Amino acid sequence: MKTFSYERASSPQAAADAALARVGSRFIAGGTNLLDLMKVEVETPAHLIDVNRLGLDKIESLPGGGVRIGATVRNSDLAADQRIRKDYAVLSRALLSGASGQLRNKATTAGNLLQRTRCSYFYDISKPCNKRTPGAGCSAIGGVNRMHAIVGASQQCIAVHPSDMAVAMRVLDAEVETVSARGRRVIPIADFHRLPGNTPEIETSLQRGEMITAVLLPPPVPGRHVYRKVRDRASYAFALVSVAAIIDAASDGRIRSARMAFGGIAHQPWRVTAAEQALAGAAMGPSSANAAADRVLAGAQGYGHNDFKIPLLRGTLTAVLAEA
Repeated sequence: MKTFSYERASSPQAAADAALARVGSRFIAGGTNLLDLMKVEVETPAHLIDVNRLGLDKIESLPGGGVRIGATVRNSDLAADQRIRKDYAVLSRALLSGASGQLRNKATTAGNLLQRTRCSYFYDISKPCNKRTPGAGCSAIGGVNRMHAIVGASQQCIAVHPSDMAVAMRVLDAEVETVSARGRRVIPIADFHRLPGNTPEIETSLQRGEMITAVLLPPPVPGRHVYRKVRDRASYAFALVSVAAIIDAASDGRIRSARMAFGGIAHQPWRVTAAEQALAGAAMGPSSANAAADRVLAGAQGYGHNDFKIPLLRGTLTAVLAEA
């Protein structure tokens, strides 16, 4: 691990100002991803800004019926909160499917959104990786790519975003609240994570010095909340395919409305409006699931080892509708 300096911020604004003033600064809270990356020198920050004592660890009800989740709320606390379990159950279930109990006790809301890919080539500094070193090439294309993207990728990068929580946040239409030297900003979750394109090293819409202060959830919507995660083992594994869904169905089994977001298949939580529209008014069942999957998988491409993800997504979506 390379040498770095450290400071403890006194306020969110002071933290943002410090990050803007010093090139190579990174915020640290739980450190469950950043410290791992520092140990293998994928991340080499010159300066760490501790944001743990800024009062950002609260879950608050909003006047309009939504919820404000502070940036340093621990994943375990968020999953256990009664408001989240009752009104945003898909989020609680997604959180509990991720990592281990020990990691959930340390990992934070903002840090979870900012997780970097678990692509093995990204973690191995001896291998070319455009995300780590722009212009170096993508070792996963033509390499071992079983965990990699089937939609939204580019010839520069086929990595996937690893977060379970972010997939649930996407289906809930969350917003990300930030602070910077330019003031407060609210970013729709749909605009927060970027596709790789020609700049896979730029993963979010955050600007230099901008810090997440909270995630805002809108008022709850009706429907059955489902989070299904398919992985290589029953715990402590990243998704091959995951689905966060809120399905509102009538007593006759027809779907009144559907929201769906997918993990493990793209560089960001993947949501396709056309797929949700295909389910509106349809009957529950495999044919409806396949019609929706056709739209989710439009333009899908496997890269050899991950070809199985295309039929796996279809089967997973069928199982989600059956559970709903």
